[in-house]
Amino acid sequence: MPWPLRWFARVLTVLLALALVLAGVVVYTVRKSFPQVEGTIRLPGLTGSVEIYRDKSGIPHIYADTAADLFMAQGFVHAQDRFWEMDFRRHVTSGRLSELFGEATLDNDKAIRTMGWRKVAEAELPELTQQTQDFLAAYSAGVNAWMDANPNASDRSLEYSVLKVQNGAYQPEKWTPYDSIAWLKAMAWDLRSNMEDEIDRALALTKLPRERVEQLYPGYPFDRHSPIIGQGTIDDGKFDPRVEPRQDGRRALAQAAATLDKVPSTMSGGEREGIGSNSWVVSGEHTATGKPLLVNDPHLSPAMPSVWYQAGLHCRKLSEACPYDVTGFTFSGVPGVIIGHTDKIAWGFTNLGPDVSDLFLEQVTGDTYLYQGQQVKLETREEQIKVAGGAPVTLTVKSTRHGPLINEVMGNVKPTGEANAVALQWTALMPGRSADAIFALNRAANWPEFKAAAALFEVPSQNLIYADTEGHIGYQAPGRIPVRENGDGTWPVPGWTGEYDWKPAPIPYDQLPSVEDPADGFIVTANNAVIDPKRYQPLLTKDWAHGYRSERIRDLLKDAMGKGKLDAAAMSGILQDSRHGFAQALIPALMQVSLAGPGVEARDMLQDWDGSQGLDSAPAAYFNAVWRHLLMLTFNDDLPEAAWPAGGDRWYEVMLRLLQAPDDPFWDDVTTKELKEGRDDILRQALASAHQELSERLGPDVRSWRWGALHRLTLTHGSLGTSGIGPIEALFNRGPLEVPGGKDAVNATGWNVQKGYEITAVPSMRMIVDLADLDKSQWINLTGASGHAFHDNYRDQAETWAEGGLLPMLAKPESVQAAATHKLVLTK
Repeated sequence: MPWPLRWFARVLTVLLALALVLAGVVVYTVRKSFPQVEGTIRLPGLTGSVEIYRDKSGIPHIYADTAADLFMAQGFVHAQDRFWEMDFRRHVTSGRLSELFGEATLDNDKAIRTMGWRKVAEAELPELTQQTQDFLAAYSAGVNAWMDANPNASDRSLEYSVLKVQNGAYQPEKWTPYDSIAWLKAMAWDLRSNMEDEIDRALALTKLPRERVEQLYPGYPFDRHSPIIGQGTIDDGKFDPRVEPRQDGRRALAQAAATLDKVPSTMSGGEREGIGSNSWVVSGEHTATGKPLLVNDPHLSPAMPSVWYQAGLHCRKLSEACPYDVTGFTFSGVPGVIIGHTDKIAWGFTNLGPDVSDLFLEQVTGDTYLYQGQQVKLETREEQIKVAGGAPVTLTVKSTRHGPLINEVMGNVKPTGEANAVALQWTALMPGRSADAIFALNRAANWPEFKAAAALFEVPSQNLIYADTEGHIGYQAPGRIPVRENGDGTWPVPGWTGEYDWKPAPIPYDQLPSVEDPADGFIVTANNAVIDPKRYQPLLTKDWAHGYRSERIRDLLKDAMGKGKLDAAAMSGILQDSRHGFAQALIPALMQVSLAGPGVEARDMLQDWDGSQGLDSAPAAYFNAVWRHLLMLTFNDDLPEAAWPAGGDRWYEVMLRLLQAPDDPFWDDVTTKELKEGRDDILRQALASAHQELSERLGPDVRSWRWGALHRLTLTHGSLGTSGIGPIEALFNRGPLEVPGGKDAVNATGWNVQKGYEITAVPSMRMIVDLADLDKSQWINLTGASGHAFHDNYRDQAETWAEGGLLPMLAKPESVQAAATHKLVLTK
């Protein structure tokens, strides 16, 4: 062999040997962090033994004799599978990311410290019941016992080995109840009602007159889309679903919800995309078993691993001291089950979306602010933020009576006009009892106990649906929802006058909408309006989703009921419905536009399209491209960039009205000074631009276009998946997966028209509970039980989820044990 080849062969041999050694080190490091799921582990602090059964998906069912042991074991198991996720989350919620990642995350920390999530959590703990405090402490003890058994951070998860490259000195601290409570603030932030709409309205006003801004925020179409509750009103100080509103109440409504007289002239705002949910419950009169079916699929931003963790928590013998027999979806870092079922009831959540936050414009002078003609001293506190690799940073947080001043730490919030600061008033910044609600829900056995538990669930305010094994179904709107002295919460308001302040007490719980066993035998919630304001005051919000998903679910349920009794398979089919909610309204207008050239063949595909958005659908690919370009062509020239449309059913309503007004100013492209475009010009350009884009991306044969080739999901690691370092991202990210559906289909796989067709929001889990036989319930998670990259359960549910499949949601001890592939015993 010539010497150059011999040299190359030797070098290659050495490199291969090094690669094998490195691979062995990586495999060894990765596997060291995998949890022990067989045998026996001593857990100091337990009062008795605990059994943990896991099935092939790694889903644990925990059996204990006392409630404290049960939640201590849950903390241990969460830490086994998801400790990095838990550790990362608590740094998020306490404004301490910079301790991990350095100055790159300093702005995030400043924003969280200014709002003070951790301080609110610290104030909440002593307000909770002693039992809740004890359970939080037991859970923390379980997490810390796992940490003590794994003292080397690198053995706890692969992420810690990666973090050593940047921050070798970091060591996780002990878990505390505050860490668990603070995570509920993050959940509330993700589901915060209309703050972005409030900002975007004011931002749009910088380029448009108010009447044109209001065109972009149409009211809920009560004449076409049903609210959640179609009956009842407040009577004698309580909501009564049997009472109809009086005529004088309707007249009073017409005079309510006055809008602001003066609106600020400048603000910049971001947008939050695709957060929503579906849930419905059907009574036994419509089901094959004669007992209710309950369905839920919360729509959240995708994460790797999923935000949810499936588990069962079971007292071996149910008693007043140990009343828990609950299976469902948990949050790692928080004890108990958030969504699921007990042995007697089931419940689900969707975001109710009430207006629970307001932006107050303030006039600050030195260390005071103006309020009702007086200079009032600002509340201030100092926050020190530790920064990995750098010096600590001191942040001075200032607050008015309305809340912390956020304009200096949130780039999308800026003062204007007479104001020089902006305060945020938000219900989640007030200590509450939501942690009590979790345990109360987990032991509820009937409708009265469920309602009592819901009364404790203050933030985030959710639509709660209910079913029980006795055959009852119900709905309850809980939450701390403010009552305003004036205004309707849709615009930032001056804080110095006091006229837009919140009243001291929120809407009383007894006055919030509720219904048990409605006459039509089913309840649907999908972020639609809860109740028509003609029959209900005070104001909940004006910024609902516009009811396209909820009405589609109602139609599908009614259609299925007309054909026979419903079963779980019918419910699963509805969950997978992918019909585009606006196609039937837009396509006729597109077909009437004169069009020539190669785009005609693409448009012709839409004539017989049923609106479904399956993976192989060419019409779905083309229609969504047309919709994307139509929104950008119509509105991007009129609005500031931060207020550009992202898509969704609000824009369906806006466009529905515009299609009836061919000469509306929004159709004109203001960047073409010499031309005045009308509706048909923009529709024609959208058709042509969509054809050009897809021809370049998917080829010239329009019949071969596929929606799945555009609409894909990358499962991105929550902390390291966007590092910008390819090898690190490859360690933790997975995908892409082709996924059917669309932003406001029932199968709500959201995407942002400004950024492309990639999926930005998903049904984060799916659950169908069969109250006739809980063992016949079904569920699926977005990713898997494990948070450890390369573990068999890291992403093993993802393909099944993408295909619309479900797994058995077992709950009975004999079923759980028969399906178990592993058994771990914890001893005292």
